[in-house]
Amino acid sequence: MVAQTIATCAPSARPCLATRGLGSPPRSRNSAWLLLLLGLTVFYTEANSSESLPLDITQTELSDRTMEAKHLQSMFELIDFGFFNETKIQEIVKGVSEMNVPIYRANRKLVATKNGGLENSSPLVFNPSWNREGPRVQGMRFKYPSVSGVKLPRDEKDIAFMSVLELGELIKTRQITSKELVRIYLKQLKRYNHVLEAVVTYTEELAYKQAKEADDLLSQGTYLGPLHGIPYGLKDIVAVPGYKTTWGSTSFKDQVLDFEAWVYKRLKASGAVLVAKLVTGSLAYDDIWFGGRTRNPWNIEEFSTGSSAGPAASTSAGMVPFAIGSETAGSMTYPAARCGITALRPTFGSVGRTGVMSISESLDKLGPFCRTAADCAVILDIIKGKDPDDPSSRNIAFEDPFSVDITKLTVGYTKDADMKVVEVLGSKGVNMVPFELNYTVDSVQGILNFTMDVDMLAHFDEWQRTGQDDLYEAQDQWPVELRRTRVVTAVDYIQAQRARGKLIREVEKSFTVDAFVGNVTDWEKVCMGNLVGLPVLVIPTGFKNISDPPTNSCRRRTTTNAGIYAPPERDHIALALGMAYQSVTDAHRKQPPIDDLGPEDSIPNPPRALIPPRKLHL
Repeated sequence: MVAQTIATCAPSARPCLATRGLGSPPRSRNSAWLLLLLGLTVFYTEANSSESLPLDITQTELSDRTMEAKHLQSMFELIDFGFFNETKIQEIVKGVSEMNVPIYRANRKLVATKNGGLENSSPLVFNPSWNREGPRVQGMRFKYPSVSGVKLPRDEKDIAFMSVLELGELIKTRQITSKELVRIYLKQLKRYNHVLEAVVTYTEELAYKQAKEADDLLSQGTYLGPLHGIPYGLKDIVAVPGYKTTWGSTSFKDQVLDFEAWVYKRLKASGAVLVAKLVTGSLAYDDIWFGGRTRNPWNIEEFSTGSSAGPAASTSAGMVPFAIGSETAGSMTYPAARCGITALRPTFGSVGRTGVMSISESLDKLGPFCRTAADCAVILDIIKGKDPDDPSSRNIAFEDPFSVDITKLTVGYTKDADMKVVEVLGSKGVNMVPFELNYTVDSVQGILNFTMDVDMLAHFDEWQRTGQDDLYEAQDQWPVELRRTRVVTAVDYIQAQRARGKLIREVEKSFTVDAFVGNVTDWEKVCMGNLVGLPVLVIPTGFKNISDPPTNSCRRRTTTNAGIYAPPERDHIALALGMAYQSVTDAHRKQPPIDDLGPEDSIPNPPRALIPPRKLHL
């Protein structure tokens, strides 16, 4: 999700739906109207059928039934079913009561008693591949680049801002231990978390245990690779046994899932060391969570935007060298851009999602936040692969981004692209050409919302039906969206998926370049890219002064950034171009001021830097 203006609310006085006696007839036309509106149940007696009325019916009873018919007609018009006449509506009402409602309840009992989509995944699987000749076979794992000659900095803060590959070299050459790195990063996390509100849980005991194991292995001559002994953070939608997995939500803030998420297993096997569970916006929506709202290290008057707020802010602030986040619709791209950090939203299906809270099984993706594109390449190589319990995951052939000859690539740039990136890549020998991705589908944002919201409600059906949405941290976000979603019909959801298929075919036909550079926070591109399953690499490109700085010496900055988009399964192309750009620039190396604001600069309370709400354009 993307940024919304902050909203706070007390729990509503609305009674819990579970206490309403859904199995009994409504007591009035108003309650019948409400039940139909919410799509929860419809219950009308045979008296409401199209059969002839009794001879002794009173004028009052006739008036009541006329009003009921009008209410039903209004409700059908609400979901664009105004083409049914009164006789057909009464027939539908009878059929819904006798057939549909029992099926609703039976299916809920089977699969919707638990929230979060951790069990009973859909057998309908989205595959974004454009390869019509069958799956490409994954070759041997590529060799990571050498970063020999790296020396241990004297200042611990400089250590904290080193790349994963640099830290890996320090570990490998025994200039520092994993235990020492854990101490440094825990110190950074605790030093800045009160400012940024980016950490949910410190996994300190686990971190020192895993660090000792990594150090012991190295002393015995076993080196697991570039993540051996490297600290990192996980977005708090990823299950780790023995620790809370809160999903950022008041409703689940004490939840412990005692099993290992697939991505956590992959990282643990690589020798990486978990130091913290990082903030997710509540139920993976925006940057508001039960403990506060995560801020941007480059300008702490601003919030970080996007639900991968903790991973983005923590990586940007040198609190972890890398973190795993997720995206359904902008949850990686927005906070990475805002916080001035490199991040890869990979091809859909690249990384298994078992043990991860689900919004949409055809949109959710896991990916890394890092200092560099090279780090993103290494981490994707380690966490990718087929998860046996995630039907959407695949063994996608991830080609070696370090061996791509970029001079053989034709790369487009859109009208909203950062021209600095265009110029730098052109100077490196890339054939840069003007480009626009053309398609006729004009309801992209609406398709994204139908897909995301219906899938989300299926995973949090019980949460809504029992009134837990009244406790949600920002009532203008999921509660409003999911209440509206109750009246999205199955037919219209399928029509949205057919329109999505049309979009995918048109984007594939129009994608005539190897990659393109464009705005990474444009909402249309966010929706299109997620619906199609495109990978995109977010790279910081520079900085500019904040709006209305309090002094000329203000250290706070607004970051500038770009997105490098590639076709599905061509993540290595975007990464190769990102590495080429970063090889001759240094924006990704800069350290944010966080709370070191300088003289005569203070943050107003409340902040002046309000973030506009997401706008939906149909």
